[in-house]
Amino acid sequence: MTKNLLLALGFFLSSQTAAVEPDEVLDDPVLEARARAISQDLRCVVCQNETIDESNATLAKDMRRLVRQRVNAGDTKEQVLSYMVDRYGDFVLLRPRVNLQTALLWFGPAIMMFLGGFAVLRVLLKSKRGQTENLSAQEQGRLAKLLSDKRDIS
Repeated sequence: MTKNLLLALGFFLSSQTAAVEPDEVLDDPVLEARARAISQDLRCVVCQNETIDESNATLAKDMRRLVRQRVNAGDTKEQVLSYMVDRYGDFVLLRPRVNLQTALLWFGPAIMMFLGGFAVLRVLLKSKRGQTENLSAQEQGRLAKLLSDKRDIS
């Protein structure tokens, strides 16, 4: 039982570790920490739902190297992120920036909920209005005639 628990725990913890290989790690721990922080904001474009630090994809490894080269060159976090966006597009960011190209991504769900709520409200109001609407004098006359004709038939 304990052996199985340890095995399961080891598997869980191993899936949470970074895919950064020892030959990628920078010698300066401060620069390495900056590179890791920047990598947490970048998506692996192959895996799509992992940061480049978590991914084992070859492209993610290349992206990690690029980040470390830019950090080594003295670039700020924003400069590195801009460089990566220029190279791979806005999709490379885990939290894409709000701009004209990503507006639908950011505001689309709220717009759809608003339109859906408006449609539901309109249908409810229309059905409620239809239930409480009184018949005109002409319609009441036709209804009375239809009902009297029905009584004459039976």
